[in-house]
Amino acid sequence: MKEYALIMRHDDGAKVASPEQIQAWMKQTMDWIGGIAAKNQFVSGTGLPFQEAKVVRHDKSVVNGPFGGLKETIGGFIVVRAASSDEAAEFAKGCPVLQGEGNSVEVRLIASGDGVH
Repeated sequence: MKEYALIMRHDDGAKVASPEQIQAWMKQTMDWIGGIAAKNQFVSGTGLPFQEAKVVRHDKSVVNGPFGGLKETIGGFIVVRAASSDEAAEFAKGCPVLQGEGNSVEVRLIASGDGVH
């Protein structure tokens, strides 16, 4: 099996959710990850909070925040083991982040250390 990153993108990361919404989404996310882990196909993952985020530009300037002038942000990622990108995409379809209009989950093959994909 290969490893794939499932990258959770929020269309508008500046929108503020209530503490109750955040708690509900976290439970849904943990349940979703638990289902993947039950198949022994979860590798790792983490959220990426907006606090203390910086963007370093090509000219070495540093700006605050993950936005860089864009509304879309990456909220987190998980790594899964899957036989194909199609199987990894099936996992992605269950991601609670997709409840938000415009949100998406990007599926990316992780390069192996030996250069073979």
